[in-house]
Amino acid sequence: MKILNKKRLFFAVVVSAFLVTSLLLTGCTDKKEEAKTKAENTAKPAISSSTDSHQGAIHITKADFLKKVMNYEENTQVWNYLGDKPCIIDFYANWCGPCKIAGPILDELAIEYKDDIYVYKVNTEQERELAAVFGIQSIPTFLFCPQDGNPQMSKGIAKTAEDTKAMFKQIIEEFLLKNKAKKM
Repeated sequence: MKILNKKRLFFAVVVSAFLVTSLLLTGCTDKKEEAKTKAENTAKPAISSSTDSHQGAIHITKADFLKKVMNYEENTQVWNYLGDKPCIIDFYANWCGPCKIAGPILDELAIEYKDDIYVYKVNTEQERELAAVFGIQSIPTFLFCPQDGNPQMSKGIAKTAEDTKAMFKQIIEEFLLKNKAKKM
């Protein structure tokens, strides 16, 4: 019995040491990535929507959001979309792995659907107030705003990049552009 208990104790100590080491290494990696992200964010000014060239998603600030999407400071009770065509808003962070997968897909879709929708990006680390207004607690989070009606929010991406693109295309076609199809 004593030998069995010593083996269990040894096993527990080894597993605990492995877990602690893993957590410490992960924490260091996150800190390094966070420091790198902060350095990138301070080195590069936020891209404003005033540089719209339809070469992909448009990075927007709170001021852009208030002018182009919804002025939640003036209208606090009812959703009132200000855009002239539907949009997708990607709430992201530079260090987020799934955000790095969704970003290029949204850039492609912004080009593909340039005449039908806008694709906006909000950096949640630079636009903390905007993220807080929409209760963004996990990223990526996507806000889908049809021309008429209430927006819908979605969190995360699909299992693969192909499935993620298909998911976005389905939402664009069935939710964002449904009003356009009915008018034709």
